[in-house]
Amino acid sequence: MAPNALGDRRLVARAGLALVLANGRYWTSVAPIVRSELKRWRLRAEEIDDPELRALALAKLDGESFHAEAAATLATLAPRTHRRSTAEAIVAVEVLFDYLDGLTERRSPDPLQEGERSFAALIGAVAASTDSAGDPGTPRGYGGYLEALSRAAALALARLPGAPAIAGVAKRTAERGAQAQTRMHAAGELGVAQVEEWAIGESHGTGLGWQEFVAGSASSVLVLHALIAAAANPRTTTQDAAQIAEAYLSTCVVLTLLDGLVDYEHDAKGDGSDAPGYLTLYEHPDELADTMGKIARRAVGQARALPNGAHHVMLLTGVVAYYSSAPGAQGELARPVITRLRRGLEPLISPTLAIMRAWRSTRRRAGSFGAKGEDRS
Repeated sequence: MAPNALGDRRLVARAGLALVLANGRYWTSVAPIVRSELKRWRLRAEEIDDPELRALALAKLDGESFHAEAAATLATLAPRTHRRSTAEAIVAVEVLFDYLDGLTERRSPDPLQEGERSFAALIGAVAASTDSAGDPGTPRGYGGYLEALSRAAALALARLPGAPAIAGVAKRTAERGAQAQTRMHAAGELGVAQVEEWAIGESHGTGLGWQEFVAGSASSVLVLHALIAAAANPRTTTQDAAQIAEAYLSTCVVLTLLDGLVDYEHDAKGDGSDAPGYLTLYEHPDELADTMGKIARRAVGQARALPNGAHHVMLLTGVVAYYSSAPGAQGELARPVITRLRRGLEPLISPTLAIMRAWRSTRRRAGSFGAKGEDRS
């Protein structure tokens, strides 16, 4: 990323103000809802009859609850009257996505079909209209947990005035994420060729290479969160939703590749998984600094063009700060890439990074991070 990616002083000032406002709103009106919802879903997970599924659901909540906490910062964009429903929908969607992530990592005779079946819960939840929110088409089984999460997300989303405007874009986003997740998890058995073939066809017109498209799609649950936040605004249009989805897809590329970079040395030691990571899609991972610099510049430009653009730029900066503060950020492969990204996001990255380090420190003392709590792959 070029040193002047945030060279506009007015943008930096607005993004800095957005950071202050978002933190104030988060801790006073969003964090209590998030804690309550996470407690709710833990109690529900404990009711799953199947021991394996119950253990998976609880492990995801124990090790990855930060995903829901971080995602819910987008609820600070919602008007106060719709903030609770926005936060509830975001938490349910994130917990659902993380659970599906674990489900699709399991071996299956037909991993693509199984992934399509299980991810129907996510697709149905975000695509349900206000008329059908009570029955989002969730697949039966999985201990009833998928059904409960999907229905809760659909009902919370249906209470938001802009839900109809984002439904079509949200459905396509969820479908894309389902394919990327399922195909990457199945690559250990089926090979990477099926991932490449799918991505080349789907990435046409996006301006992204197929590798970046796969990476962005795999973490496009973040796009869903941004769309849910937009649904809290009654003035949101379908065109707005499409613009948000395009901008956040670029941010998701940065997120996924940073995740792979900070976990690179850990993953290189082997964790028993035969599924390839997203960095393995690149023939020369040492060239990622150039690739990520270009994507990050694109993400900043797209984010600032959105309504509340400074807030979205601030959230992109938060993604980079989150991974910059991870222990793996000092790894041989990660350090030069992250240093370059941080340089391009000055001066906004400095206060954001300080907040993120304090947040991590607090969570470490509370014992809230798992060994790989940041992992989205």
